Amino acid sequence: MAANIAALRSRLRTDLADPAAERWTDDELDRHIQHATRDLNRSVPRELVDATLAISNPPCRELDISCLTDLIKVVTVEYPVDGYPRRLRRFELWGSTLSLLMDHMPEANAPVTIYYTARHTVDANTCTVAPYLEDMVLLGAAGYALLGFLAATHDRVTVGDGRTAQELRTHASDLLMQFRQDLMSIKRERQPVLVGGAPAEDGR
Repeated sequence: MAANIAALRSRLRTDLADPAAERWTDDELDRHIQHATRDLNRSVPRELVDATLAISNPPCRELDISCLTDLIKVVTVEYPVDGYPRRLRRFELWGSTLSLLMDHMPEANAPVTIYYTARHTVDANTCTVAPYLEDMVLLGAAGYALLGFLAATHDRVTVGDGRTAQELRTHASDLLMQFRQDLMSIKRERQPVLVGGAPAEDGR
């Protein structure tokens, strides 16, 4: 598993046959890795659960969810927690305020569980991309790197193996096509943890 962006960059250099950094700077490859990671976020975001929130005292139906870092989407909200079947509440979200759409007032200090998706983090200290997705990110990053290199050199280049600029452009397009197909495939395979906004029984 990659520990950080430096480890991913090293693997990307190997894929691009540029171990001595003759064609791409570290910053350039980092930018392409982040580009591919943003694509990953749209199809395969992180699936997280936060169980640290609680109803205020005195109670109200609103929760401040600003603590959910890198939030993309709240999938569903469980209240009260630990029941069976789970009590999944309808909700509205405005900014960082989540409002439970309940007829009755919730109980003060009662815990609330939030199921949500979040952006992946790839930086100098962290890589939250799962190991089975790392090769996919590197596939996309390689395609973006080749296209960027060709654009910067006005297509008058080869990259180490004698291929013409047009051949490299075709190769880059093939990499990105495969990357996007892989993203769509895994997006179809993934099932949500819970159904967002599902109605709950009105029991307390």
